[in-house]
Amino acid sequence: MLRVLGVLVLVAMYISFIIDVLRTPRLEARTLPKMLWLALVVLIPLIGGILWFFLGRPRPASGGLFRRRGPIAPDDDPKFLKGLDEEAWRRRMRERRGEA
Repeated sequence: MLRVLGVLVLVAMYISFIIDVLRTPRLEARTLPKMLWLALVVLIPLIGGILWFFLGRPRPASGGLFRRRGPIAPDDDPKFLKGLDEEAWRRRMRERRGEA
């Protein structure tokens, strides 16, 4: 049973590496051209996939694997906070002018 589970995990990794290479835009693959990466991952299943993961995958824009991609709550979003500040400023200006 454990052997079957190990084989299933390896097959799942193999398929995920292939899908990851295929979904990566052609110009974002690092080190080698995308088609060469695909050939490596298909012909040398585990080693090619590991090499792809560390050497060929595009780097995340956020600078790391475990960084959050965006704000979690509205009060963490700089655009949302700026909008609140602008709305409060407009409200204060309307009150100063005597507008309700």
